[in-house]
Amino acid sequence: MKFRRKAEATAPTEEASTEAVEPVDPSTGPFDFSQVDGDGIDRADLGSVLVPAIADRELRLQVDEQSGQVRSVMLAGSDGALEFQAFAAPRNGDLWSDVRPQIAEDMVRRGGQATEREGRWGTELVCQMPVTRPDGTAAVQPSRILGINGDRWMLRASFLGRPALEPEETTEWEDALAQVVVRRGEGAMPVGEPLPVRLPDDARRVR
Repeated sequence: MKFRRKAEATAPTEEASTEAVEPVDPSTGPFDFSQVDGDGIDRADLGSVLVPAIADRELRLQVDEQSGQVRSVMLAGSDGALEFQAFAAPRNGDLWSDVRPQIAEDMVRRGGQATEREGRWGTELVCQMPVTRPDGTAAVQPSRILGINGDRWMLRASFLGRPALEPEETTEWEDALAQVVVRRGEGAMPVGEPLPVRLPDDARRVR
């Protein structure tokens, strides 16, 4: 599913807050919502994740056809894609170190391969998964999977296509991930449960 933002219908009012917010360095993200709340940057509000407009990247929602629930968010470009989803995590924990071996084992169980490398946010998984093309021929899908621990959340991201194969030559994809904002919420949630994603109120569906 894709979506486009509707045109702004209202202008700011005089009652809008003018309190200055300390700007954050976009290269140091992804960010917790508390770090950017009120900074004036327009972002697509998807509930647990907020994404600003990023040049040459199309924002898409991955929807489960049976339940109709949004399960992940994707930024797509001409040379690849970035898929990401936020999960509940313990405070001051390292959920990524716990789930990374499980992801690697699952890849191997399904006939693929997974090796570790050190990247911008720590240890990543470089994966090769056998797939079947629409025409029935066999192929291998490369991906690069990483996890970023935040304040009671973990953001899991998968790079597909060229950014998975050539990470040193496609740093603009990592810069796009660094602009994502996670809104954890205050409610108690089991560790590892996906944070809910929703279609923005000011968006319309595009088939």
